[in-house]
Amino acid sequence: MKKIKQKGLGMDDRKIFVTQPALPPLVEFIPYLEQIWDSKTLTNNGPYHQQLEKALCEYLGVPFLSLFCNGTIALMTALKALRIQGEVITTPYSFVCTSHSLLWNDLQPVFVDVDPITLNLDPRRIEEAITPQTSAIMPVHCYGLPANTIEIQRIADVYGLKVIYDAAHAFGVKQNGESILNAGDLSVLSLHATKVFNTFEGGAIVCKDEKTKQRIDYLKNFGFANEVTVMAPGINGKMSELNAAFGLLQLKYVDQAIEKRHRIQALYRELLANVPGIEHMAVPESVEWNGAYFPVFVTGHYPISRDALYARLQEHGVNGRRYFFPLISSMPMYRGLPSAAPRRLPHAHKAAEQVLCLPIYPDLPLEDVARVCVIIDEASRG
Repeated sequence: MKKIKQKGLGMDDRKIFVTQPALPPLVEFIPYLEQIWDSKTLTNNGPYHQQLEKALCEYLGVPFLSLFCNGTIALMTALKALRIQGEVITTPYSFVCTSHSLLWNDLQPVFVDVDPITLNLDPRRIEEAITPQTSAIMPVHCYGLPANTIEIQRIADVYGLKVIYDAAHAFGVKQNGESILNAGDLSVLSLHATKVFNTFEGGAIVCKDEKTKQRIDYLKNFGFANEVTVMAPGINGKMSELNAAFGLLQLKYVDQAIEKRHRIQALYRELLANVPGIEHMAVPESVEWNGAYFPVFVTGHYPISRDALYARLQEHGVNGRRYFFPLISSMPMYRGLPSAAPRRLPHAHKAAEQVLCLPIYPDLPLEDVARVCVIIDEASRG
C-alpha cells in the first residue's frame, strides 16, 4: 500500500459510488429511438422486444427467455407460472424482493441457512426444512457465484419440488462451460440499472420449453391469449420497446463491461491481499464469473468493526454497501416466522454482520480502486 501513496493516489473529496450503470454512446441510441418514433410501437411485444429475446437466448445459451418490465414482477410471475403453493424454501441472505415475491403470491417463506463459504443455500439445511407443505425451493446465485445446483436438483427430484432460481446477479455466468441459468425449472434475471447488463429497468424469465414460455407470456400480458380470450389472472409485466432497444445496444458492449469488472476485482484482490482481517470470496476455477459485486468481510482480526469501516469510507466519499444487511429474516414482516429465528441461521447472520461490498462498475477508474484500498489499509493501522 505504500507504493500507492508514492504514486500520488491518496484521498480526495470526489464521491465514489458503489455502482454506476454502464451506458453506451448516446449517439448510437438515437437510431433506435427514431425507429420507435417511426413505427409508433411502444410496447406489446414489438420488434425490438422480439429481437432482444432472441439475442439474449443466443448470448446466454438458453432455450427460451421472456422479457419483463423488472425482475420483481418476473419473480412473482415465475411462481404463478409454476402454480406454486404452500411453503417455499429460500435464503435469508438476499435482496428483499426474493422473499417479497413469495408474500405477494400468498406463499410462506421458509428460511434456511447458507453455506459459510459460498453464502448460497446450504443443501443440507434444505433437506431438513422440507415438510408436506413444501412445494418449491428458491435459491439465489449470491453475488453471481453459482449455488450448488446439482445437489439442489437432487433434493428437488427426491421430494417432487420445483426449483426457481433468483438469478438477479448471474447474467452471463457459466459453470463448466454451461450457463447456470439452465439450472432448475426457471431462472429469473434482473436487468436493473445496477446490474452487469441493464435495460434501464427490466427482468427476464428463462425456461426450458415453448409451452412454459407461452404460459409466462400470457401471464405477463393480463392473461390474454387473443383479443377475446383470457387464459389466466395475469399481470402487466411487459417490457417496453424503449427498454428492449436499449438492451440490444447494451448487448454490443457487455463483454467489454465484464472484462473491465474483472480488472477492477483483480486489483482489489492484489491491493487488499495483505490487509489483516479483510477477507474476500474465491471464484472456483470451473466458474466464468461476471464480476457483479466485490464483497469483503471484516473479521475479528481487523482493528475496527465493519460498521466503523463503512463509516470511515463514507467520511472519505466512498459509498460501499452492506449487501446484505439486515437479513431478510430480521425484517418486521418475516422475523416472526419460526424459520427466521437467529439460532437457525448462524452463518447468514455472521455474513450479514461482516460484509461490505466495495465499489465496482466498468467505468470506475483504477486509481479510485487504489484510493478505496488506501483507506481500508490505513484504517487497519489504527
